[in-house]
Amino acid sequence: MALLRVTTALLLVCAARLGAQTGTASEAQVKAPLSIGILGGDPFGDLLDATVRGERRGARPFVVHRYQRVEDITRCDILFISRSVADQPEDVLTRLKNRPILTVSDADRFAERGGMIRFVTDRSRIRLQINPEAAEAAHLTISSKLLRVAEVITPTGR
Repeated sequence: MALLRVTTALLLVCAARLGAQTGTASEAQVKAPLSIGILGGDPFGDLLDATVRGERRGARPFVVHRYQRVEDITRCDILFISRSVADQPEDVLTRLKNRPILTVSDADRFAERGGMIRFVTDRSRIRLQINPEAAEAAHLTISSKLLRVAEVITPTGR
């Protein structure tokens, strides 16, 4: 059940990511799949694949890719960074710096340590912590509607 909630929350975040890109998209970008990546251990199993199967945002289908190393990530719109990798997220986030990839995790203090969105389970409910500075650094804009329902986080060390 918790995985279903996280998956649902991840898909809600997709809406923020899809409208977050700046500039004018080329025809190829408009037709390209929306890529959801999972870095490290996959807590979703087949659930995420089943959830996005056949789903589209306009003409763009969702696809799910799994990565064991940051170096393997080619094109990715939303990246869920598993706890196995995100317990020390600084290296991963440094390697993704300046790439327009929405970074998401449920790891402790993920948003405080430079990630964009952290899922927090609180009394069987999923809450969001959002680091808008991290999103802005990647040239992404988080929806104001999403920011209103989330806890806005300022990175540590400021």
